[in-house]
Amino acid sequence: MAQRIEHTVLRADATRDRIVRLCEEARQFNFAAVVVNPYHVALAACLTRDTPVKVATVIGFPLGATLTSVKRFEASEALRLGADELDMVINVGALKSGDRDAVTTDIAAVVEVAHRASAIVKVILETAYLTDDEKKLACELCLAASADFVKTSTGFGPAGATVEDVALMRRAVGNRAGVKAAGGIRNVRDAAAMIAAGADRIGASASVAIMQELGAPMHRG
Repeated sequence: MAQRIEHTVLRADATRDRIVRLCEEARQFNFAAVVVNPYHVALAACLTRDTPVKVATVIGFPLGATLTSVKRFEASEALRLGADELDMVINVGALKSGDRDAVTTDIAAVVEVAHRASAIVKVILETAYLTDDEKKLACELCLAASADFVKTSTGFGPAGATVEDVALMRRAVGNRAGVKAAGGIRNVRDAAAMIAAGADRIGASASVAIMQELGAPMHRG
């Protein structure tokens, strides 16, 4: 379970001490990654250096309506500061307007920067705003833009991950991309249900509670 979890703190009021604790917990439980806002990337990269824990950050967060040029610059800066993975928010309004080219170009711009740096891109669909057909279309556009993962939610939208959405996304991408479930996953039952539905990764701020519920030991390092 730990290797599927991305230990996340994206609150606006997250302090340096909270990020330090996040990284300590990630090392102790051997989580796959920490997810922090771009401001904290350099600190997180320093604190996880020489460990298997990856540093992920968010791009165009949380609305996705940032200009593509800004998302591209934000991605470049995050990678320069030590990010290994980028979770970018899709342009939800463009998708719902049927502007496929704008959505694909937006994703591809970030993917190009990331892949050049051997980093991966997870595209947040914010599924609570989308119909099932729009979710399928979003997955298709993510594949067309060579994204590595599709992801359910920011955690800041009207609702988080659902088993139904994870299953739909898995069917849509098949084995051509990973699926990340995030938003409202607070216990082992939630996490296990998402994995059973097809999630490869789980984004959670309740990661430690999930591992403690499993009775997992803490690994110092």
